[in-house]
Amino acid sequence: MWGVWLSVPDPALPNARNASGPRRARHRAVVFGAAGTALTADERAFFRDADPLGFILFRRNCDTPEQVRALVAEMRAAVGRADAPVLIDQEGGRVARMRPPHWPAFPPMRAFGDLAARDAAAGREAARINARLLALMLADCGVTVDCAPVCDVPVEGAHDIIGDRAFCGDPARVADLARATCEGLMAGGVLPVVKHLPGHGRAFADSHAELPVVDAPRAALEATDFAPFRALADMPLGMVAHVVLKAIDPDRPASTSAVVVRDVVRGAPIGFDGLLFSDDLSMGALVGGMRGRAEAVLAAGLDVVLHCNGVMEEMVAVAEGVPAMSGAAVRRWERAEALRGPAQPVDAGELRARLAELLGTPQV
Repeated sequence: MWGVWLSVPDPALPNARNASGPRRARHRAVVFGAAGTALTADERAFFRDADPLGFILFRRNCDTPEQVRALVAEMRAAVGRADAPVLIDQEGGRVARMRPPHWPAFPPMRAFGDLAARDAAAGREAARINARLLALMLADCGVTVDCAPVCDVPVEGAHDIIGDRAFCGDPARVADLARATCEGLMAGGVLPVVKHLPGHGRAFADSHAELPVVDAPRAALEATDFAPFRALADMPLGMVAHVVLKAIDPDRPASTSAVVVRDVVRGAPIGFDGLLFSDDLSMGALVGGMRGRAEAVLAAGLDVVLHCNGVMEEMVAVAEGVPAMSGAAVRRWERAEALRGPAQPVDAGELRARLAELLGTPQV
């Protein structure tokens, strides 16, 4: 079934020759989720033919370390690539797909912001160690990309969908701690994804359920919301939010707005040149069919769409609307992968003890 609808030859599909000549692996510009703890036969066939860039894990996919390793291996085998990226949202606190008793609990990012308010150097050190331990846990199961850190700057009264997932309300401190987190992840062989460009901290609605609309003037956005992302513009991967910024584009969320992506995210206010993922296409902030959502995200200038819920009917629709990665997206992905070197040697026990000392908590 899946081999039929994706079997039409297309020069834009994977491994086509790009304009500069060399053959590059141009996989479909999408990351997919799966329904459960192991792939079904239909999922294996679909992923083989769709050839997504990679995959993302959620709580429903994570039971034990052995099971996650097996699922990750199945996903990579389905597309015939041992290096296919596998993503996860493992921030710590309430956003953790891998949880006790099989994996340790990690603190929310607010814990590092609170520590940094008292001692900036200690907060920075703790954030880096925490991320290094996260990377150790993820890499052990074959996960290569963590959708963290949250770089949003929350404001008083905003929806608590961000809440303690954010470091604090000081843009400079957010940037400092986020960079330390990125460094810790990359030292452990895991790529970070800074999110949610160009800022979700002012949202008074949960974009998982509805479309947030931010009324703040552009000057306020540039001074606060955009500032951490501008400071982290050299990071390899970013995720764009489903949030309307009325001062920039009153008609479309950032993820489907060419104006926001071109003039803000890629433009001078932020200047981010890493690979851009969308936030999850299946979130309630977006309207219309899945194919249309995917097409709108790519038309806005994002590099790769994210579809996370593992619903086969939706994934088929998304794949029908998503071509191979553009040449620019491939180059951005290659730059990112080049930064994901082997994990540096580390004494995990010493790191856990030091983190507990810094945070004043029991050792994890």
